[in-house]
Amino acid sequence: MLEKTDLRLSVTKEEYEGRIEGLRDGLFLLQQQIKKLGIPVIIVFEGWGASGKGSTISSVIRSLDPRGFDVYSVSPCNELEKRLPPLYRFWDKIPEYGNIAIFDRSWYFDISTDLIDSAGEFREKLESYDEINTFEKQLSDDGTLIIKFFLHIDQKEQKQRFKKLMEDKSTSWRVTEKDRKHNKEYVRHFEAFDIMIDRTSTPVSPWHVIPATDRRYLRIKTLEIITEKIESHIKMKSQIDENSIAGDVISIHPRFRIVDRQDLKGMDLTKDVSEEEYQKKLDNYKDRIETLQNMLYQKKIPVIMVYEGWDAAGKGGSIKRIASALDPRGYSVATIAAPNECEGSHHYLWRFWKRIPKTGHISIYDRSWYGRVMVERVEGFCSRPEWMRAYQEINEFEASLDKWGAVIIKFWLQIDRDEQLRRFNEREDTFSKKYKITDEDWRNRDKWDEYELAVSDMIRYTSTDFAPWNLIEANSKRHARIKTMEIFIDKTEERLKKED
Repeated sequence: MLEKTDLRLSVTKEEYEGRIEGLRDGLFLLQQQIKKLGIPVIIVFEGWGASGKGSTISSVIRSLDPRGFDVYSVSPCNELEKRLPPLYRFWDKIPEYGNIAIFDRSWYFDISTDLIDSAGEFREKLESYDEINTFEKQLSDDGTLIIKFFLHIDQKEQKQRFKKLMEDKSTSWRVTEKDRKHNKEYVRHFEAFDIMIDRTSTPVSPWHVIPATDRRYLRIKTLEIITEKIESHIKMKSQIDENSIAGDVISIHPRFRIVDRQDLKGMDLTKDVSEEEYQKKLDNYKDRIETLQNMLYQKKIPVIMVYEGWDAAGKGGSIKRIASALDPRGYSVATIAAPNECEGSHHYLWRFWKRIPKTGHISIYDRSWYGRVMVERVEGFCSRPEWMRAYQEINEFEASLDKWGAVIIKFWLQIDRDEQLRRFNEREDTFSKKYKITDEDWRNRDKWDEYELAVSDMIRYTSTDFAPWNLIEANSKRHARIKTMEIFIDKTEERLKKED
């Protein structure tokens, strides 16, 4: 793709001055439309060193209301970012609905240049591009417009620009030894960039390779493409019939191996343990969990625990027993409620990416991203196409965490209707527990059959080999607490053995 780019393209000064202001005025008006329609826009600038990314971004933002955009200049990961999944710092920066995020370098920063030095890790680097394609598709499916530019110059032009920068004391700092090395190795980097563009130019987020030899042409062409892309996206949005987006078949990619799990209705909810056995195991498991946490920290292994279940199924009590064995400096509990205004103005996974633990730490979720395919599905808080594609998106999300190295442990706490009613009544009759029962709990109970179908689908489509569901018989709180602790111990010990 880079070889086919005509680097001689240019515009005259008169042509530039005759067109630039009209393009800027038009883009300003389009910004107001995307704000009104709630369309998030991401503009990515990649390219050669000294190809003009900074000056081009400056030209673009001159057209925009500064209250509606953010510019991010991406540099190598800091020490904290190195302890989080590679895409974490970019999920953190995706724009709110109706806003624009502009990236001076992006999620391609590390991979594209590292590719030439990958040696035996070549295949792994290419797989990272697949993960980026998934990231961009998830955002696109959510309505985000992604516009990607690669600014292209040849080796001779780059060398001349570096030389000019170095001759001026005020700009010489911008040219590093690494930049000069890249110029000498231009051909190798050319190959790496070509692979990057070929691997990640998709229908939802194609690359636009712009000749950057003539700066006036670069600015005009960039503004033209941004304008055309926003106009066509607005037109497409107005034509979408939401009911025609998805059919009645939930599609899960074959790369996700779904494991067979026990059916909810086949569970033996009479399982119990005596009080004596409960206390004995509880004390023993707490000691083991404390030791395991220390080992996980030393090995820098992150753990993600998800608790889902019926209202009053005992999620809080089970979480409390495991948490009581943990060093509070090494874990956090995220209690997930309905999204607030800021969370609701982003992709639904955004708020969960922000809560991912760093390496060696444990995150416990009291409810989770599965709300998308349960509460939001049943209560109509998202559209049918949105919750139907969420199974695939959730599997992709968890696959990314698994690839990063996280241990993912998911629990569904199952109780029957009679036990739930007994616990609801107990909460209403007990002053210290009355705050736990709400009108919403009773309304949800009236939709038991709908929720049961949603739960069955959730387990059916998201119990993967790397993140299987663990179904917990929870009519007995003692049994549920002990079983969740046993599973935590088994899963983390299994992972630690692999590290030895």
